[in-house]
Amino acid sequence: MHTFAVARAVHGIEPLVVTEIRRSGVGVVHEMRHREVWFETPGTAGLPALRTADDVLLAAAVVDGIGRERSALWRLARAARELDLGLLPAPGAAGLEVSASFVGRRNYTRYDVEDAVGAELARPARVPYHSRRDGARPPCGATAWRVTIEGERAVIAVRPALRPLHRRAYKTASVRGTLHPPLAAAMGELAELAGPAGARTVLDPCCGAGTTLIEARALAPGARFLGFDHAPDALAAARANAGGGGGGGGGGAFTWALADGGRVPVRDGAADRVLVNPPWGRQVPPLGLLAGGLGPLWREVRRVLADDGLAVALVHDDRPPRGLAVERAVRVSLSGRHPLIAVLRKE
Repeated sequence: MHTFAVARAVHGIEPLVVTEIRRSGVGVVHEMRHREVWFETPGTAGLPALRTADDVLLAAAVVDGIGRERSALWRLARAARELDLGLLPAPGAAGLEVSASFVGRRNYTRYDVEDAVGAELARPARVPYHSRRDGARPPCGATAWRVTIEGERAVIAVRPALRPLHRRAYKTASVRGTLHPPLAAAMGELAELAGPAGARTVLDPCCGAGTTLIEARALAPGARFLGFDHAPDALAAARANAGGGGGGGGGGAFTWALADGGRVPVRDGAADRVLVNPPWGRQVPPLGLLAGGLGPLWREVRRVLADDGLAVALVHDDRPPRGLAVERAVRVSLSGRHPLIAVLRKE
């Protein structure tokens, strides 16, 4: 029997989630929505391997006729009441919690939706429902449900795992401004790391906690990975994360070294892939040669990139770096801003 699943994603990279689902063979895609991909899967074993998805849930019901009026709450509550919970993961001893979101303006709040559905789910299971309405945080071990509404259709779904996919097991250390792992995985997808030619050397001149390169290893396990950063604490975090479990498979030799992003200690054309999330100046101020602007960084990216290589970068001012041509750009929503993931080649 096939299972209807919902992959949640950063807005903007939904098509990359579709690509990963199809390439990995974990399911057949049926629909792409705002921050969601609906697909059918023959089993749940391969779902944790999806790296571009923030989370994957099992759909329990799709409910039509969910309009803007408060009568929609009654329809959602009835749908939750009629669910066959015997076919889904049993609620944990800590009870259950519900997160809700919707697209567009409604005459009800997310908390109204959560409470309407949560109360009906908890009643037959005879477990407590933990509301988020007053800012309360559900206890660890509570079964996580989600309701999303777009247009007049809602999906009620449950997470089969204890935590969302974006909380990587390897990420035991962090630094300010660290990159969201599914977004780093999306950068690897755009760099064609899993393509027929693959990649031999992948370089990140502003590696931070190592997220981009650790995610890249899942797509190119035989490559060599070079990470540089101006901050010793960032390199310590990168080494700890790369040595931890759940990093996306074995193989892949990492080298971490202290260096200024404006003067990377490798020869010209040494990398056939460059992945970089430059310092925004919001959480992490540019330091060293980058304090006066990112020009030195882009010159180094062009210098170390092989003539037939690809660079993938988060670009925040919408201007292509000098000497690098934008081959593709994907607009994403990240921390309240809307940068581009830019795929770059040498001009």
